Amino acid sequence: MSAKAQFPDEQSDDGEFQRQEDAFRDSVTIDGTYRPEVNRYHLYISLACPWASRTFIVRNLMGLEDAIGVTVVDPVRDERGWAFRDRRGHSCDPINGFKFLSEAYAATDANFDGRVTVPVLWDKQTHRVVNNSEDDICRMFAEVFKPLAKHPVDLFPSDIKEKHAELSDFIYNQVNNGVYKAGFATSQKAYEKPCRALFAALHQLDERLATNRYLFGNRIVEADWRLFCTLVRFDAVYYSHFKCNLRRILDYRNLQGYLMDLYQQSGIAETVNFDHIKRHYYITHDDINPTRIVPIGPELDLTKPHGRERLG
Repeated sequence: MSAKAQFPDEQSDDGEFQRQEDAFRDSVTIDGTYRPEVNRYHLYISLACPWASRTFIVRNLMGLEDAIGVTVVDPVRDERGWAFRDRRGHSCDPINGFKFLSEAYAATDANFDGRVTVPVLWDKQTHRVVNNSEDDICRMFAEVFKPLAKHPVDLFPSDIKEKHAELSDFIYNQVNNGVYKAGFATSQKAYEKPCRALFAALHQLDERLATNRYLFGNRIVEADWRLFCTLVRFDAVYYSHFKCNLRRILDYRNLQGYLMDLYQQSGIAETVNFDHIKRHYYITHDDINPTRIVPIGPELDLTKPHGRERLG
């Protein structure tokens, strides 16, 4: 007998979690309707969400703080969805005065009836959502917004384009979305298959990082940040809340050091908020954690020496 699904519209008859497609996929281009301009776009994110956090990381790495504003939603999402509230590290919406992110979706498509997700790239000029795909937003920040960046970095190197895309796809399917497929499963079979695939992928990545400081040698690319956003949440949330408990990241010598290495890069620690992360998952997912008790642990110190320099 299957348990109650956290998101019934995204659940198969066999209890498998099937993530909905992103609804808005317009692009900012040099000569299109949406052009890269300073202070035209605004980013709505949650610090709890790994997808949204990746866009925040890329924005920070590129030095786009003056070009693109950002607002953080309340990590506790109820039946009304993501909300703007002024307390504990999140705020009201300074752009539109929205109370809920669903208002941005409705302003863009009055017939939208799916689940409202973060991140959202909002256009202040046309008053609509441009894009809610973290993959698209990260690439736009790294490429088309590059002329507006204070310190642009090459997150999508052309010389490893195909290999980078292949590894990113592997990380998304087996790790990023893998923890969700395990955590949101409502049958034993639907849980075990992605969970075993997840740990097989982590083992493979740990071996890769035994001889490489980062996924592609000594340079950090977008795939590294894709992986980081899941790794940094793993021991605090996915290990227990999503039952991904064969091993902790702390138990992987290379993955743990790699995680600390990335966390200690300039501008990254401020994108990680364990209070938001834990309150979101443990309180919001009430079908998984009906008591809504937020655990006080684990104690994590990502600032210790990581020793990865030897691979540089």
